[in-house]
Amino acid sequence: MTTRKTLALNPEAAAAADAPALKKKGRGWEISDKRLDALHEQARELRRHSSEAHKALAAKFTAADLGRYTFKRFAVVGSAIVDFNCHNLGLALAIDEEGQNDALAKRRDKSLESVGIKVMRIAASDILTDIDAVLKQLTQVMRDRIEERKAAARAHKAANPKQTYSRPKSGDKPQGDAKRPPRKY
Repeated sequence: MTTRKTLALNPEAAAAADAPALKKKGRGWEISDKRLDALHEQARELRRHSSEAHKALAAKFTAADLGRYTFKRFAVVGSAIVDFNCHNLGLALAIDEEGQNDALAKRRDKSLESVGIKVMRIAASDILTDIDAVLKQLTQVMRDRIEERKAAARAHKAANPKQTYSRPKSGDKPQGDAKRPPRKY
């Protein structure tokens, strides 16, 4: 009979203050396909069996019109699963539940922040008792993050004046439409 191995946090690695360096390779984070599939399956299970705090916050996000800033529940980011992730802002929300491993959470947060993803931690009890205050705090963090992104874009544009990127105007038609006959409804 074989013994099953389980994943556990290495106490020496948890005690280290430095987060491990993430190695980016193309779009991936050098994660094996098997590990990535396991992460996605785990995230799927978390979505199916989420806590009351997750359900309450997800309901507020669904009802709110956040424009292009949408939050995905239990998203896989690199080798971590975050409770909510806004890709456009580079913002992850982590809900602190009772009995979770804080050392593992801090290590995950450092890894995410090393690649430019800001992590906001929220207590589950705060969501359940005063969700309006949590949403007000989240709105402020989102505004700050938008300003940080705009300032970084302005600094990049000032540092690289010869680099240009133009987006088509909303009223402009692509070249291919000039040859196409108008639609009949």
